Amino acid sequence: MSDEKKKCGLYMRVSTEDQAREGFSLPEQRERLETFCKFKGYEIVDYYEDAGISAKTGNYRPEFERLKNDIKAKKINTIVALKLDRITRSIYDWENLMTFLDENGAYLDCVNDEINTTSANGKMISRLLMSVSQNEIERTSERTKIGLAGAIKSGHIPHIAPLGYKHEDKKLVIDYSTKDVVIRIFDLYYNGYSYQKISNLFNDEKVLGKENWRDSTIVNILENEIYKGDFVHGKRTKHPIYYENVVEPIVSKEMWEDCQVQKKKNSRSYKRTLTYLYLQKLKCPKCGRILGGKATTKKNGNTYYYYYCNDCKIEFKEKVINDYFSQFISELVEYDSVVNQFFLPMIKQKFDEPKEQLEKEIKEQNNKLERIKKAYINGVFELKEYNEEKKIVEKAISELESKLDTTDCVEELKFTPKDILLKRDIDFINKIKLDKEHQEKTKTWKDYTRKEQAELIMKYVDDIELELIGNDISVKQINFRESICKPCQELFDNGYIDTTKPAIFGNVLGNIRFSNYLPEKEVSEIIMRLKQYYDVSYTEATYYVDKQVFYFNFVEDNSAIVRVFPLKDYYKLEPDNKMETYEFGIIYIREEDKFQMQEIDTAFDYIPDETNDSVLYMKEPKPISVGVKPVKFCEEDTE
Repeated sequence: MSDEKKKCGLYMRVSTEDQAREGFSLPEQRERLETFCKFKGYEIVDYYEDAGISAKTGNYRPEFERLKNDIKAKKINTIVALKLDRITRSIYDWENLMTFLDENGAYLDCVNDEINTTSANGKMISRLLMSVSQNEIERTSERTKIGLAGAIKSGHIPHIAPLGYKHEDKKLVIDYSTKDVVIRIFDLYYNGYSYQKISNLFNDEKVLGKENWRDSTIVNILENEIYKGDFVHGKRTKHPIYYENVVEPIVSKEMWEDCQVQKKKNSRSYKRTLTYLYLQKLKCPKCGRILGGKATTKKNGNTYYYYYCNDCKIEFKEKVINDYFSQFISELVEYDSVVNQFFLPMIKQKFDEPKEQLEKEIKEQNNKLERIKKAYINGVFELKEYNEEKKIVEKAISELESKLDTTDCVEELKFTPKDILLKRDIDFINKIKLDKEHQEKTKTWKDYTRKEQAELIMKYVDDIELELIGNDISVKQINFRESICKPCQELFDNGYIDTTKPAIFGNVLGNIRFSNYLPEKEVSEIIMRLKQYYDVSYTEATYYVDKQVFYFNFVEDNSAIVRVFPLKDYYKLEPDNKMETYEFGIIYIREEDKFQMQEIDTAFDYIPDETNDSVLYMKEPKPISVGVKPVKFCEEDTE
């Protein structure tokens, strides 16, 4: 370097994370740089300080830009900094700066790194140090990303909790005080409401005590993947990362995806007019894509539905699925009836809104109310703000208490698994003995509207597997939702729900209602409760395993089998099925037996209370008074 006088600009930078580090404060840097210049004999022209700014690529540093402008104007010819990373941590930015300095006849001198760019060796060493610095940054970034990914996968979402969720132990969990609002938004939009119409409706109703619902708020909720259980990190960056199933979903993936499809059809003008029974349930047997639906309406007014895959040029009629599905329809409708009458009271609240969770949420809201009151007393809130906040919290408490009352109502009714078995037995007998009334009161598949049919399928069916045989599409299997059907299977395994099975009675082929083993005491209780409504009888029969035949004769005497069940737990006693015969108990009803209560509606709306098992059946039917419990959930006439 020539003996040209060094006119220096002292550059100091501190980022947010540096401010607590010893030796990196701006005053400390300034003092050390001044000492260095005095030692070297440099003339200090000006000071340039960037506070709270990182040296990442793309960050704008106003003082550094002023420094460069002063170099261009020949006010200074040397940059003096404490360390190389005070200038930049990017090789790309460093090379640009080196070019800039060369073009303007200027230099860089670093105190701690003992580097200057006045020689070729100095430039080479600076490049090596810059590479090491950038490598450390990239390694730190990788470690951070790995840690963040692990946290997200375990439910630690690094964002403010959206409506319907809250943070609990650093995890995102469902907020039972607001989740129903989210569900309602999706339901309304799915059924054709626009963003504006939903926001207007919510403002009119003052949902959550707010009158500032906007269509943009509704859009953000509908587009947020978190509600189907997924999370997108860096959504607004060039390289977003998608995480599946990281939190408990509030709506199904099918519902979420279908709302995105509807969004593309312009929600302000689009109204769903056609209902596809198997929407989002069918995948192409070739490529695995979810099939689209279309329909044609003939001159006779009949509408015919089709499903298709554009990519694979596959198309088939909905009837293909209907024909296969028909074998499940009656059982599905019957099962849905059981769900509505019993599973909802018995388990739905415990699944969706457990009593303990509701009580905990009410306690948290009451604590929040107390904090608001204290804040108002301490002058944090004005009276108007206090009343608004208080109103929102009190409304949330009221809704939670209402849900808790519903749960308490369930517990007061005290439905038991035996009630399910008893009600299904009574329904079966009603169908035989009170056929006309049964038809009037029982809703069958053909009585369902197409929309109700689609809702039933959406509720219970996970997906339908298709296969291609030659050029024909056929159903491989239907996968029912485990979360819904598992409770039913557990009840069957424990003997509290029946299923229909084929059987041979002597030389006659038929079907029987079969349930698993129950202890004799419980069977006796169910029979005695049945006898309060119908004069049922009980017998036993032998089942010959090798011939798969029951030897008893109910056909000739016009008796009807209500239900068959094993007298021992053969699955545990003989898991390999090596026994030659099984002994079964049989509940049956004779042709002459009639309903024994005065009010026919009782047969459909109530079941005998288990506390009245001392009431015996009477051979001469006449009205008797027995205790009953309602089977319609939380109705007015529960007395």
